[in-house]
Amino acid sequence: MSGRRVKAPVKGKRPSKDRTPLLKLLVVLLAVFLVLAGLVVTKLAERYRDLVMDFVASEQAKYDQAHRQEDAEPEDVVTVGGQQVEIDRTLEPNQLQSDRFTRLEDGTIIYDGNARYGIDVSAHQGQIDWSAVAADGVEFAMLRIGYRGYSEGALNQDSRFEENYQGATENGIDVGVYFFSQALDEAEALIEAHQVIQWLEGKEIQGPVVFDWEYITHEQARTDDLEGDEVTACAVVFCQEIRKAGYTPMIYCNGMLGYLGYDLNKLSDVGVWYAEYRSDYPTYAYRIAIWQYTDSGKVDGIDGNVDRNIWFLED
Repeated sequence: MSGRRVKAPVKGKRPSKDRTPLLKLLVVLLAVFLVLAGLVVTKLAERYRDLVMDFVASEQAKYDQAHRQEDAEPEDVVTVGGQQVEIDRTLEPNQLQSDRFTRLEDGTIIYDGNARYGIDVSAHQGQIDWSAVAADGVEFAMLRIGYRGYSEGALNQDSRFEENYQGATENGIDVGVYFFSQALDEAEALIEAHQVIQWLEGKEIQGPVVFDWEYITHEQARTDDLEGDEVTACAVVFCQEIRKAGYTPMIYCNGMLGYLGYDLNKLSDVGVWYAEYRSDYPTYAYRIAIWQYTDSGKVDGIDGNVDRNIWFLED
């Protein structure tokens, strides 16, 4: 044993330790916590954003549903006589394109497509110089063949029908006819059809035979209380009888009768002669065969105003 003495540790003190590894571990743990906390906050923010977006979309859908009728696009709803009417998509639509129509300085409208240009006349036009009419480019004429009185209901042939038929055909103008109806029921409409067929006996026509039922607005008429379904029934009977006789039936209407009166589903196999004056093209939602675009046209050979028409043919 050597004589070297070892110094004993002082009571109550411990040897010092290096805390660096512990601090490093705490720093790492804190960093991991911060990263995880950031991910959680990001996910919560994304979830909150999605909830807000879903809520906004839901409220927008509710708003759109509540205002769909009020704010409907023109192709879905049309306003006629102060009423909004939903367009029936089961019916054949109007395929005529507005940019194919041109209004000339004299008010004449021309169509860039397969069409013919004509007039419709009755005794109201008086005596007509049909050779001058033909020279002015008129290709067809719809002649009033007769009418039923709206007060007493008597049937009458137009006083100038025979004269107009002869003048038009002798000058190479194709002819169609229309009957101004005030039928109260199917029985009267059937009588009207038979009378028209009788008046046409022995005559050739190239155009349609038209059922022209109209509301009388300027004075009281026997048809004032007729409903749309009753008018439709009259038109169906008339057109069926005309077709049986070998002619092409058609109905005449404006927007009021076309949208609010006739049930066009029951007349889907019948052409439409449509009257609309304050437009440069026909805006009617459904397919039309003839467009009466003015009641104040001018044509050589006719004194005063005359209705002008475009007859659309198959392209």
